[in-house]
Amino acid sequence: MTTQFPDYLNISRDMLAKDTTVNLTIVKDMPEIAQHMATAILQVIEAAKSKGHPATLILPVGPVDQYPILAEMLNERRYSIRDVMLINMDEYLTDDDQWVDISHPLSFRGYMNRKFYDLLNPELAPLPENRICPDPNDVEAIQQLIDQRGGVDACFGGIGINGHIAFNEPPDPDQSMSAEDFAQLPTRILDLTRETRTINSVTVGGEISIIPWRAVTVGMQEILGAREQHFYCNRLWQSSVIRRVLHGPVTSACPASFLRTTPDFHLTVAEYVAEPPEIRLR
Repeated sequence: MTTQFPDYLNISRDMLAKDTTVNLTIVKDMPEIAQHMATAILQVIEAAKSKGHPATLILPVGPVDQYPILAEMLNERRYSIRDVMLINMDEYLTDDDQWVDISHPLSFRGYMNRKFYDLLNPELAPLPENRICPDPNDVEAIQQLIDQRGGVDACFGGIGINGHIAFNEPPDPDQSMSAEDFAQLPTRILDLTRETRTINSVTVGGEISIIPWRAVTVGMQEILGAREQHFYCNRLWQSSVIRRVLHGPVTSACPASFLRTTPDFHLTVAEYVAEPPEIRLR
């Protein structure tokens, strides 16, 4: 019996962006992904300043390596981002739906402090009120802030193994939701899928029990509403995911596929992600 795999898995590196409007960039490896992302964040900040307003960005913790690079760039140039608003995509929650403690080794807020804010010269760093994380006790505040700031200049992020962006997980198979409704999902609290918890455990030593079950995330509405979307893929397993994102159907079963509906979608991947997946036992 011949096994039928999705046709998109056979798409070559050279054909990845064919028949799409994506702005695709292929770089060598993880360090180059981090450098590219840090540079792109600064470019968006500078572009907003040139238009007469401080930037408003949605940023991930994952990928992670760009933040020390960005801090060094800002310090070397003595470039102030005091008035720039940085909205982190998401945060893990405790079982009673409160932020995990900032000292928790998996806290995204803690990571941003250690690897970015604390590395900046204090006079250059964003004001405390401009360092935003979705609050599980006031999820509506994110959209209110975005409206007050006149919109999001750019959203940066990665793509999960099930195609999630931020922690916007695909609906369960027994859930029914139209593509239109899914694209309008706002900032909210939700359960993480087994797929997300499993793949996230790989980066913390393979112990799935330490990955929280709950999270708060900015919504599809906020991500897709940004004026630009910049997404990065640096893991080998993302070779299949990006092909599904770019050439599979636009569907809530693969949330990142909705990025194709936006007018300014940039995707940057490592060379080994651009190559077709090698499907075999290892």
